[in-house]
Amino acid sequence: MEIFKFTDHRPFPIQNRRWIMRQSWRNVSFMHWPVSPNLLRPSIPDVLEIDTFHDHAWVSVVIFQMEHIYLRGMPFFSLTPAFSEINLRTYVTYKGIPGIYFLSIDVDHWASYIIAKKWYRLPYKPANISNEQAGETYHYESIRRTQTHVKAEGQITPIADIYFTEKESLDYWLMERYRLYSGHDSKLYKGDIHHPQWPLQKAETQIYKNAHIAELDIGLNEYAPAVAHFSKEMDTVFWQVRKCGTF
Repeated sequence: MEIFKFTDHRPFPIQNRRWIMRQSWRNVSFMHWPVSPNLLRPSIPDVLEIDTFHDHAWVSVVIFQMEHIYLRGMPFFSLTPAFSEINLRTYVTYKGIPGIYFLSIDVDHWASYIIAKKWYRLPYKPANISNEQAGETYHYESIRRTQTHVKAEGQITPIADIYFTEKESLDYWLMERYRLYSGHDSKLYKGDIHHPQWPLQKAETQIYKNAHIAELDIGLNEYAPAVAHFSKEMDTVFWQVRKCGTF
């Protein structure tokens, strides 16, 4: 596969097990806020180390459309139709390997919510989500079905040419992450992914509601991200989630 020709950008090697799934992500918007690690600590399992860049932890809201979800050996049958997702994530390490820890994941497709929640043991929540393009701007809106006060609404506009991050930069630190960690029933799980380096554009945002950030109660300005990125598309492969520790 073409995707495996690009590995130099990774912070750690691809694992030698067989991958199990392919996915495509489209119209991906990233908004990032710095935060005190001490304020974030109660939301993260103790076994994980909060990753920091120049002494700041970061949380990010990511909005995108998921499509073309194929199991290995079934390249012509997507498991689900396309659907939208909004996730709230932060950055951690475990035994020296950097990754992502998801604080919440809102999805608007019932099968993805049920299956992925059990498979990946991630904090999936059902929501009504739209992510629509108007000219160069993408307007998004999400209302969590079980908690209607948890709403996100805003827009993001790419404003610059495509670029690739340089190692040691904040952009690289935020974007080039190839492992997810999740905690469930006092067990820690890990799952690896791989994709080429992110082709990014800087972006401007207008945020009207951001309850995903507000409900964390970690002292953030919920409306104005410090950094915003946009990427048109990314193809990704996933490996099986595995237990890696307890807490």
